[in-house]
Amino acid sequence: MKMPKTSDTKAFDAKESNYCQLTDNLLTQLRPADSVMKLARLGSFFPTRLSFMRVLLRQLAKEGSSITPSVWSIDKEGFGRAVLTISLYHQHYSLIAFTQPLSDENRTDRVIAEAWDSTYVLFDGIPSIEDLDRLEKQVPHQEAGRYSDKELVLSRANKSVRLFGHVVDRLAQGIQPDFEHVKSIGYLMRTTAVYGNGKFGISDRSKIASRGGLSGPFQIEMLAVYLIREFTHKLVEHIAHHKSPKTAILLDAKLKRYLGIGNSTGLGMAPFLISHPVLFNNWILARETAIAQMRAKASLSVAQQQKLSSLYIRADAHLSQWQTADTIQSHRISILRGEWEQLAAQIDLLKKRPFPLDKLIKSTSLLSLETQELMIALVLEIGGEEIDDLSHCMDSDIAPRLRPDMSLKALKNILYNQFQWALSIDFSNPDENYQFWYTSAAKLEPRLGVRLAEEGAEKEQPLDIAKRVQKVECALRDCNDDEITAFFVLKNPEFRYIIRRIQTASWAPYSEIQDNLIGKDCRPIDMLRCKLSFFGAAKFDPKSDRWTRITLYQGAPTASELNDSNADDWWLPVLQ
Repeated sequence: MKMPKTSDTKAFDAKESNYCQLTDNLLTQLRPADSVMKLARLGSFFPTRLSFMRVLLRQLAKEGSSITPSVWSIDKEGFGRAVLTISLYHQHYSLIAFTQPLSDENRTDRVIAEAWDSTYVLFDGIPSIEDLDRLEKQVPHQEAGRYSDKELVLSRANKSVRLFGHVVDRLAQGIQPDFEHVKSIGYLMRTTAVYGNGKFGISDRSKIASRGGLSGPFQIEMLAVYLIREFTHKLVEHIAHHKSPKTAILLDAKLKRYLGIGNSTGLGMAPFLISHPVLFNNWILARETAIAQMRAKASLSVAQQQKLSSLYIRADAHLSQWQTADTIQSHRISILRGEWEQLAAQIDLLKKRPFPLDKLIKSTSLLSLETQELMIALVLEIGGEEIDDLSHCMDSDIAPRLRPDMSLKALKNILYNQFQWALSIDFSNPDENYQFWYTSAAKLEPRLGVRLAEEGAEKEQPLDIAKRVQKVECALRDCNDDEITAFFVLKNPEFRYIIRRIQTASWAPYSEIQDNLIGKDCRPIDMLRCKLSFFGAAKFDPKSDRWTRITLYQGAPTASELNDSNADDWWLPVLQ
């Protein structure tokens, strides 16, 4: 979707930044950043049709992509190697899977694990036998392996102990798995990491960023996970067949579609949103633009009214199937279920009124954040092609830039107008200066430490944005307003990083999370849920405030269903 530049972005090249341009009229209709960019709201997001998995599958369907098992050297117990190859825009990509026995005592989702039920690499092209032999010696070791620029994504997964064996046994007996058992778990395998973009020596994203169908954020990682899901379906059917060749049957299509890929995600993902402020801004900006466009619709067609009602009912069923043992999230779900049921009358009453979607969103304004954001996701779902092109605005290839010619007066204006949230935090209160982010030397993963109780604060990562804003504001107070930023930075180089971020906020309004990320009340789970919602994850199951389990591609069409007319209709899937 091509939109003209605003006055705030004329100094920046739109083609280079992929910045989502807005007209002044539409800009005024967006929800303000000081409302959207609070952790509590970000941690209430739901997947939408702009989520990356949805975008990818629309691309695969458009291209008529199909998956071919070009290698299947799996024994009767399910161990060995396999290759699934897919074509997208005349380019082949191959998931190479290795499976091996794993004892129960070694099966863990923690990052310290050194062995897994299955390990994977997404290969650029079709691998030769030499490639397979080379990678079989490396991929099962994951981080400890050695890789080339032909390897695009690295991943690993463990079986769902409760479901995988059950599905195999039932299929071998000639009967489908227990309906309730499938519904309660929802995946056969659970990934514990999906690495891309040069991690551990694999190919940098720049190699494939300009290729058709993969230019958007995380498209290559989402492709790898989709192929892993296809592999798990084929694997259980293969084992069941060898267990009882005469009686074994294939997995029912409805159950197969419901079975996604589980995932365990922890602190390693959280700092991404802070370290990529322009990219994060573009994600939020595209989403908020879609919301504004849908709210501006004066009326709905009969088909859209019917879809609105049916999706409302589906969301209600989805909430009934969303279970978690986490006390906080369980309480939030309980409130959400009650509030959602009460909105049935509003849906029927407002869908035929003028500007119905705007009225529906406003009707939730006094309800919980979860209910507000679920209504927004519902409204976006009926948008279809009206908003799908906004997915092209969600990428960015630039980082925050320093504008050395900016006057300190202009810099202060941005600071005082857009960073009052940071200036209002009292860092003399120990609870506001409670934590620090650092990188683990053992696993190179982000971690949180307690400042007064743990060592390592001198290695703190620059995620203390609010505190840095306060320090530079203090240094700027007595400076001449006519002085330019370049001279100030020359005298105070320690402020270069935070000044770049402040200047970026002038044209990227959603670039900063407007909360204290080192305070005692900061819940990293909110950052995790926000990012995962953009992936397209649902049914968040927090195991603490620092890691969660989710399901990816649950309800998504299988490879054989990509060309079906309803292939894209899998928002908030339910099993009935």
